[in-house]
Amino acid sequence: MTNHAELGDTGKKTGYYLSEVSHPYYVFTEAGFTVDFVSPTGGAAPMDPKSEDRSDPINAQFLDDAELMGRLEDTLAPNEVDAEDYVAVYYPGGHGTMWDLAETPELAKTAAAVYESGGVVGAVCHGPVGLVNIELSDGSYLVAGKKVAAFTNEEERAVELEEVVPFLLQDKLEERGAEFVEGEKFKENVVVDERLVTGQNPASAKAAAEAMVEEIQK
Repeated sequence: MTNHAELGDTGKKTGYYLSEVSHPYYVFTEAGFTVDFVSPTGGAAPMDPKSEDRSDPINAQFLDDAELMGRLEDTLAPNEVDAEDYVAVYYPGGHGTMWDLAETPELAKTAAAVYESGGVVGAVCHGPVGLVNIELSDGSYLVAGKKVAAFTNEEERAVELEEVVPFLLQDKLEERGAEFVEGEKFKENVVVDERLVTGQNPASAKAAAEAMVEEIQK
């Protein structure tokens, strides 16, 4: 989860994107997994107010769960998790992630350890920013040579934030050697490559989580 709540210098709020957390959360828990929430600094993970769509019953269920909301106000810090306890790491998106997930080496090390022990790493929308600095034990980037989906340059331009984010996620992933797989704008697009599962946008969140469960169960 991101801890970042400010949308650049626009004066607007950001954070995590609700449906990219709520839908995967229930996919994971209904498959029998326990989910812990972790963020770069621990403590509160802010929600992007634009994502608070209660017409989505999954979102409403999530928001109305006081225990869950309490856990998101008090997420774990990276030094409070042990990679050996996990079979997967999932990075949800929201524009807030663009300011902190890539700059947290402790999270990257945990994800690399989970992956190299045979676990699954997944990310959706802007969440793949958490992947850009994950290095494996051989010094290579996790995404290098792998097919990857994420929020596209075209989508960033469509929401008119290409000049607000610190960099364009598609460009950064390609710089790291990823083979970027661009789907139709704002439509579901999920890519699986060697236990790395990525989704392009909010429409991809549930399917990405389902693909992660399939990979874990293998």
